[in-house]
Amino acid sequence: MISMTRKLALVAGIGLALASVSYTPPASAQVSVGVGINVAPPPPRFERAPPPRRGFVWVPGYWRWDPGYRRHVWIPGAWARARPGYRWYPGAWQHRGPNWYWRDGYWGR
Repeated sequence: MISMTRKLALVAGIGLALASVSYTPPASAQVSVGVGINVAPPPPRFERAPPPRRGFVWVPGYWRWDPGYRRHVWIPGAWARARPGYRWYPGAWQHRGPNWYWRDGYWGR
């Protein structure tokens, strides 16, 4: 017969094993997947940026390619919580050869 101490140790060991398997550390790198399309985005829409808000950065709107509709759709601007020591670099469409590629916005120093 297994003693109560050994049973608790076994249950604790199984719990730690399961916890270590399910733990995912925070991501330290950003992954971006680019898809080229041969349809140029429309000109950016004019958006009047709202007055500044303490602790937030205005992220302007942009055209996103929607493969389901096979066209660009407008994503309106929004507030993002500021990151001290960082600056927001907005995303942009880049034209390379016959294709257009979207570069995501990012926080940089």
